[in-house]
Amino acid sequence: MEKSNFVDQIKVFCHSGHGGAGSKHFMRNKLTAYGGPDGGDGGRGAHIILKGNSQLWTLLHLRYFKNVLAEDGENGSKNNSTGKNGKDIIIEVPLGTIARDEETGEVEAEILEDGQEIIWLNGGRGGLGNSNFKTATNQAPDYAQPANLVLKDGKY
Repeated sequence: MEKSNFVDQIKVFCHSGHGGAGSKHFMRNKLTAYGGPDGGDGGRGAHIILKGNSQLWTLLHLRYFKNVLAEDGENGSKNNSTGKNGKDIIIEVPLGTIARDEETGEVEAEILEDGQEIIWLNGGRGGLGNSNFKTATNQAPDYAQPANLVLKDGKY
């Protein structure tokens, strides 16, 4: 039997990006020996987005694109510098595409209009740096929030 060029069902493994960790850093230069906290926040992990395209009518272009791994957000750094966000991955699909969870069979997303974008998998949030935790009583916090990993069902 000959292989067809029409593909209407495909299995793809997707993983969105983790958030970056917040930085634990204190300001130091030649004029300030004991500066306050200046650790930056971590960047957001990349989303995986489904986008409807009326020019497509098959999933053939995804045939060899089986593993979709989004990049993680970068960690925060000194001088209250926020880490870079991960670059979102946009998967173009034909209209009428239904994305299901393989284990449960639950419908997670459905694309019905041209240009419609649905965030299929959320990326992780970036952690907070130590400058966010300073208060009047704790002026030099020695801790920062770690990276937020992506868990199932889009929760952190």
